[in-house]
Amino acid sequence: MDLERAKLFRDIAQNRSFSKGAKLNGISQSAASQHLQDLEDQLGIPLLDRTSRPLTMTDGGKLYLDLCRDLLRRQDEFQAALERMKAEVEGTVRVASIYSVGLSEMSQLEQEFSRRYPEAHLQVEYLRPEKVYEAVVTDRADLGLLSYPEATKEVTVLPWRQEEMVVAASPYHALAAKSEVRPEDLEGLDFVGFDEDLPIRREIDRFLREHHVEVNLTLHFDNLQMIKEAVAHGEGVSIMPARIMEEEVKQGRLVPIPISISSLRLYRPVGIVHRRKKRFHRAGQAFLDLLREPPAGWNPALSEA
Repeated sequence: MDLERAKLFRDIAQNRSFSKGAKLNGISQSAASQHLQDLEDQLGIPLLDRTSRPLTMTDGGKLYLDLCRDLLRRQDEFQAALERMKAEVEGTVRVASIYSVGLSEMSQLEQEFSRRYPEAHLQVEYLRPEKVYEAVVTDRADLGLLSYPEATKEVTVLPWRQEEMVVAASPYHALAAKSEVRPEDLEGLDFVGFDEDLPIRREIDRFLREHHVEVNLTLHFDNLQMIKEAVAHGEGVSIMPARIMEEEVKQGRLVPIPISISSLRLYRPVGIVHRRKKRFHRAGQAFLDLLREPPAGWNPALSEA
């Protein structure tokens, strides 16, 4: 049975008018009349009494109207069920992330993802940057999160955010009282850095060289959590993204001090990477969409996306 004809007949019969039924279906009155004539010829019975004004239905027309209503109702139910099925997101999303994205932040993302899509699951593995690329390229991860991302023949980069870099100091350090720090204020200070093979270490070293600053590297680590702990315990100052320090700042264990460079700021780019021509399942696409939303709880005073 033709759904369009069923809808046309229903609209004509309910409005008792060819012109109103035709308008509701976007066709001319003559076309509507011809459609009905063809239908009556096919069924072999009249459906409407054309001699009355407004139109009235014959007994056959009433029977056919019930069929049309039932068919269209079932079509609506089918479409609604289909949309619900399409909206369901299930499966596992595999994410490879550098440590500095933050366990607390990823925990919030996981909770929100679970709330929205209870049938889907998030599997997160924390890796060094080169291992994040490797996991994405070998399809062990659907998405990768890392700083200073670089596109390759195999990997696509989606810009995620720009994180302001600040000087991190213990509240008891001499710099903690400053509202801003100039690069030269770091000259000769004890400094806690990143391992030298990490992109963020290379960028910080480049920044210090450009401003002719030498620091006394006392400790270096491959993750921000260890660096934060060393700074909080007075082993030296460091340079890191402000947003990564939010919890320690609330606890009064660290002080973020903006870096003044001719009214400019130093930023760390963070990106989302995935394999080129990657076909995401619905859960993967849903998590990617969530990542690109501003997460609740961001402090705009400590970060800039």
